[in-house]
Amino acid sequence: MFTRKNKLLLFKLLSLFSVVRGYNILMITFAQYLASIYILSPNLPLRTVVFDINLFLIVTASALVIASGYIINNFYDAEKDLINKPTKSMLDRLVSQRFKLTTYFVLNFIAVLAASYISFRAVLFFSAYIFGIWLYSHKLKRIPFLGNLVSTTLAIAPFFVVFVYYKNFEAVIFVHALFLFLLMLAREMIKDLENIAGDLTQNYRTIPILYGARKAKSLIMFLVIFTLIPAWLLVTKFDVGLMYVYFTGSILLLVFFIILLFRATDKKHYVWLHNILKFIIVIGVFSILLIDVDLVLNRII
Repeated sequence: MFTRKNKLLLFKLLSLFSVVRGYNILMITFAQYLASIYILSPNLPLRTVVFDINLFLIVTASALVIASGYIINNFYDAEKDLINKPTKSMLDRLVSQRFKLTTYFVLNFIAVLAASYISFRAVLFFSAYIFGIWLYSHKLKRIPFLGNLVSTTLAIAPFFVVFVYYKNFEAVIFVHALFLFLLMLAREMIKDLENIAGDLTQNYRTIPILYGARKAKSLIMFLVIFTLIPAWLLVTKFDVGLMYVYFTGSILLLVFFIILLFRATDKKHYVWLHNILKFIIVIGVFSILLIDVDLVLNRII
């Protein structure tokens, strides 16, 4: 039997997990390792990649900074989330703002400490990453489109640092990155449509608020159409193994997304559209395995 004290502790742990979005961090960590194995260093033995201490520290530092980023974003968005995400917001409030800030500074300190083992350049990168997340949460997110652009750039930064570490500059990697960037940018724009009520109360100057939902949807449609280009290139021009199935499916889903987009009129519809893009991103992580199904088995030794 759980005592009242133990139940409270459990709820607080769940609250902190909700604040830092632990499920997202686990997914990003998994994605970084899969990208390293299958895309960025396909010629290295599997054991060399998996047990690379520098890669482990890069992934760990990334996870810590992202977690701290969710905390500071939650700190600044507390009132807005009460309107946009009332259920999640009530769970998040089980942890005090003071504890959240303390955790924020501790996570960032550990991240920079981990980066210091790699190199001074890694320390500079993660320090800039921490500052960029804070600046976005405090100021930039209120600026139309720039906030969306910065948010998306920060979201793919963990993959950029791994890319730089392996110094692999093949064209297929840039096309992969462009596909992911455009997909995530469209998702950020959909979130603005989804969160209009809370954004209005906090004086956020998002595109839907300044120019209306119709123009915002037109911009999202343009982004999604543009996203089809790298997806088509990855199917027709590059060797991505069985992952072509994923990109073909993504093209079909994105066409369906465009149709639904112009029929969308309220928050419920925008949540569905958001989930479609999120589904494509999440499935994309696991689909990296399709690049070469036998690759792991052949690289164990």
